[in-house]
Amino acid sequence: MTATTEPRAEDVAPKICRNCGAPVDGAYCATCGQETALRLPTLREFLREAAGRYVALDGRFWRTVFSLLARPGFLTREYLAGRRRRYIRPARLYLFATLIFFAVTRLLVGPIEIFEVHPDTAEEAKHLSPEKGFDLQIDSDSVIGSQALQKRWNRFNSLSKKEKAEQLGDGILRYAPYAMFVLLPAFALLLKLVYLGRGRRYPRRPRLYGEHLVFAAYDHAFVFVAATAMLLVLGRTLAITIGVWIVALYLLLSMRSVYGGSWAGLLLRAFVLFVSYTVLVGLATAGLVVAAILLR
Repeated sequence: MTATTEPRAEDVAPKICRNCGAPVDGAYCATCGQETALRLPTLREFLREAAGRYVALDGRFWRTVFSLLARPGFLTREYLAGRRRRYIRPARLYLFATLIFFAVTRLLVGPIEIFEVHPDTAEEAKHLSPEKGFDLQIDSDSVIGSQALQKRWNRFNSLSKKEKAEQLGDGILRYAPYAMFVLLPAFALLLKLVYLGRGRRYPRRPRLYGEHLVFAAYDHAFVFVAATAMLLVLGRTLAITIGVWIVALYLLLSMRSVYGGSWAGLLLRAFVLFVSYTVLVGLATAGLVVAAILLR
């Protein structure tokens, strides 16, 4: 006797649209157009959705932006509840916020200012040596091995302080968006790990990886929107100081809104999440520096 597998609740089309509440009898709602059989996206589907058409500046855009900025965790809860048509999807919003941030950074900051390096003076230029500024030397027996890569490292070490800053800054700005699309699923995985458990006490708490991925996308989008606003409105030092506190408070409130639990448990999980993610960001930054040198 073979066992039958019952379909999951999220894959079964309801009789009422979860987005607008209208009666439905097909794959899509005739009133608002949202699909009726809802399920969480896989990582491949999530990235494919991000590569879709860009965000339109309509009512849905402004509704999403207001909810993102003023109601921490609200968009994640709406998405998981099935009310998706009225807001911009998380992958698309994340892509839009990321592109805007790096575009503004390139225009307003520039590659040299990322490292706060000033050009060499005329007097310094007379005594220019490979040891000035950034000095990255490698041995001939390095694990890099390739002569072509060895030449690129040596070429970089021979540059002036200004030229090194320009190459590193330009390379980081060029490849950072790709790194963020690696860090995003990594952050979602960390969320899943810090919230491991049977969920008896909080049955509605997100447990599936796709749910954590949605939360990660919306919260990362907020981080990039806030960072962009700080670059446009305030000076850099003040922007960093205020931005860090705003983002930290927002993320705590967002986690509280979506995952629930006590404040003690929330702060402990947030600390573990912060330390772990900081390590990953550090590794990604090191990878960006290497890419900026070797992929020139």
